[in-house]
Amino acid sequence: METRIYVGNLPCDATEDDVYALFSTFGKVKSVKLMVDPVTGYSRGFGFVEMSSEENANNAIAEVRGKMFKDRHIWVSMK
Repeated sequence: METRIYVGNLPCDATEDDVYALFSTFGKVKSVKLMVDPVTGYSRGFGFVEMSSEENANNAIAEVRGKMFKDRHIWVSMK
């Protein structure tokens, strides 16, 4: 079962590759999608990570929640 994680308070310079690298240490990442403002093209500061299992997602959430990522405390939760 694939599990989707909400990731918030991302810095505007974070890339999908950056987020992938962070979450891949907890298991297989199926996809990363960061939300971008369609008019300006700038990051909206949040996105979604889809992991291959609920167990990996729960481990990632427990380890990443509130941690510093590129000078910001990020928020994560099950979507």
